[in-house]
Amino acid sequence: MLEEIDLHIEHLSESMEKVMEHLSFELNKIRAGKASPAMLNGLMVEYYGAPTPLQQVANVSTQDARTITVQPWEKKMLSHIEKAIFEANLGITPMNDGEVIRLMIPPMSEERRVAMVKQAKASGEESKVALRNQRHKVLDFIKKQIKNGFPEDIGKKKEDDVQKIIDNYVHKIDKVIEVKEKDILTI
Repeated sequence: MLEEIDLHIEHLSESMEKVMEHLSFELNKIRAGKASPAMLNGLMVEYYGAPTPLQQVANVSTQDARTITVQPWEKKMLSHIEKAIFEANLGITPMNDGEVIRLMIPPMSEERRVAMVKQAKASGEESKVALRNQRHKVLDFIKKQIKNGFPEDIGKKKEDDVQKIIDNYVHKIDKVIEVKEKDILTI
C-alpha cells in the first residue's frame, strides 16, 4: 500500500511540472510590448489542406524590439499565413510585402498593460485550480487506503507531504506571475 501511495505522490509531482510548463507556455503568449516569436506559438496554418504549425512552414524571427518577421519557405504560403494571423485575433495587423510578413507590435497603453496583467493572473489561477484538482485525487486515494487498513498516522504524514508539495508549487506559480507582471508593467 505504501508503494502505491508513494507512486501517486510521485505522479503528483510529475503532474505539477506539466502544470508549470503549461503556465510558462501560456505566459509566453502574453506580450509585454516587446516583439517575440513566442507570440505566434501554437498558430496553425492551412498547408496542403492540413493544419500545420507556423514554425513548420516559415521562419519566424524578430527584426527589432517591435517587429516580428515571418518568411515562408514557399511564397504561395504568404496568404495562408496572413489569414491565420488575422484569425488568431492577436490584435496585430500583418503587412505582406510579397516576400515577408511583418508584424509591427504597437506600444501598449496603460489600460492594455492592466488587461494583460489580469490575463496573466487568470492563467496563474487556472494553474492553481489544476494543482488543487490533482491534490484532491491523491488525498482521496490516501483516505481510501486508510479505510482499507493502511495505518492512519502514516496516512496523515503522507497527506502532509502532499500539501507541502502543493504549497511549494503554489509559491512557484506566484513567483512566475509576479515576474510576468513586472515585465508587463515595465515601460
